[in-house]
Amino acid sequence: MTPRRSAIDIWNWLGVLLSVGFPALVYFGRNRLSAQVLALVLILIIWLRKKIAFGMRPSPWLVVGGLLLALLALGQDDVLPLKLYPVLVNGALLAIFAGSLWYPPPVAERIARVGYPDLPTEIVTYTRKVTQAWCVFFGANALTALWTAVWGSDDVWFYYNGVIAYLLAGLMFAGEWFLRRRVLRTLGW
Repeated sequence: MTPRRSAIDIWNWLGVLLSVGFPALVYFGRNRLSAQVLALVLILIIWLRKKIAFGMRPSPWLVVGGLLLALLALGQDDVLPLKLYPVLVNGALLAIFAGSLWYPPPVAERIARVGYPDLPTEIVTYTRKVTQAWCVFFGANALTALWTAVWGSDDVWFYYNGVIAYLLAGLMFAGEWFLRRRVLRTLGW
């Protein structure tokens, strides 16, 4: 690995860690740091993720939306715009997954083809349904994140967006992976 590649990986991982930890940073930092400082962290996250994001560039809507939320938090010195960031992320993921249904291959098929480049027709059909299920998940997650940000307490917002949403996504991902492997085995793969 070249020194430049290593530096890129470090910055990318820093962006990933800050993104995943952003709800915790807002929750635990809201009484110690101003919303303006937290908004600057969001801008850093967007810059890191925009510059290097595992070979995929994030949606321009996610970048613009994230910057808009950060600017609102900066101008108002209020954490509410920052608490809306998970809504934006889930909305962007919903758009990516839904868009892949109209412009194939669906996201779940792309992921499945990493391990199995020559997927049988049954699995291609299955991955389309999985992508639809992820669309439902991201839509429901975005709505729940919105509810927690606007009407929930800070504790409810943090526990849902910083813990429960990640656990649900992990369970869905793991469950789908095991199910896909089982379906592949029944097809003789």
